[in-house]
Amino acid sequence: MTTTFAELGVPQDLIDTLAQQGIESPFAIQTLAIKDAMARRDVCGKAKTGSGKTLAFSLPAIAHTERNKDGKPTTLVLTPTRELANQITGVVEPLAKARQLRTIAVYGGTNIDKQIETITKGIDIIIATPGRLIDLIERKAMDVALVECVVVDEADRMADMGFLPQVEWILRHIQVDHQTMLFSATLDGAVDTVVKRHLTDPVFHEVDEPEVTVSEMGHVFMSVHKMNRVQVSARIIGQATKTMLFTRTKRGADQLERELRSEGVKAAAIHGDLRQSQREKALKDFSNGHIKALVATDVAARGIHVDDVDVVIHYNPPEDHKTYLHRSGRTARAGAAGTAVTMFLWDEELQVRQLQRRLGLKLPLHEIFSNDPRLDDLPTWVHRQV
Repeated sequence: MTTTFAELGVPQDLIDTLAQQGIESPFAIQTLAIKDAMARRDVCGKAKTGSGKTLAFSLPAIAHTERNKDGKPTTLVLTPTRELANQITGVVEPLAKARQLRTIAVYGGTNIDKQIETITKGIDIIIATPGRLIDLIERKAMDVALVECVVVDEADRMADMGFLPQVEWILRHIQVDHQTMLFSATLDGAVDTVVKRHLTDPVFHEVDEPEVTVSEMGHVFMSVHKMNRVQVSARIIGQATKTMLFTRTKRGADQLERELRSEGVKAAAIHGDLRQSQREKALKDFSNGHIKALVATDVAARGIHVDDVDVVIHYNPPEDHKTYLHRSGRTARAGAAGTAVTMFLWDEELQVRQLQRRLGLKLPLHEIFSNDPRLDDLPTWVHRQV
């Protein structure tokens, strides 16, 4: 049974704002974390980028944000990069607007004087990278003393980039009792230290991503020509019910979607630069069969669960065997056997042979053109080649 945002305690005005964006039901991490966060518990979420964690912390944070009479921020979100700050702002702003709350994103590489000007007029929610926020605090342009809710997002990336000491410096400057939410793909090492120091009796939530094994699916490795790769993909999609295709980059995902559509394939792309409402629409259309193909980047595919995917196409070979299994696992769900197709160009053959070795596979590399009849019956071909 699907849980609703209302059942998790999200206020109706925020639910209405989500509905206007086409967001109607919570993702796994949202279902797990929102209720505790709404109860003002400290929350520690183990979730990867693309799992829907931004809404998991944004909804409770905005629901609890109250305007300070001196115009000082009462909600703070810390994030490692400018891109993430902008992404989070895109999710937060419409919700904040519904409550007449003022939001600002602050990060390096932009005009600090303009930011100071906006802050001086009064701000309720600040989304910041640690370096720029410290700069503002030291200039006495920003005061975090009265922050009642703080979010540390992508804590593992903060650790990798050496930002955790800065994060701790900021947290020490908060002078009132406050709620802390921390989200991270891993919770060990330096991240664990931050959790122990700065979270009080936190509730831990984790989205389980089941491990997939090589034996649960069929595998085909195809040497294709650059000019013919889209046509080969289109023919495979034509005989399948649902196909997921993986590209290395967001730009590659958009381009492949356009090229598949020009071949008459109903397809949609899903990646981090799209709004959550666009991602949800693509997912919904794919789940209910309105489109036959979903093109995704590795990051965007995390946390996505769609049944009955019978083919996964590695349009660009994966970086490593773990990524291969993670991608291919989309087709081996709920005991259903599927087929993983790896396409590679002539200069990627060595990479693919190494990948097979890491996976413990020894399968032929087939040179394929789009007029090859074997493409019409992949399952039979898979069994015959072994």
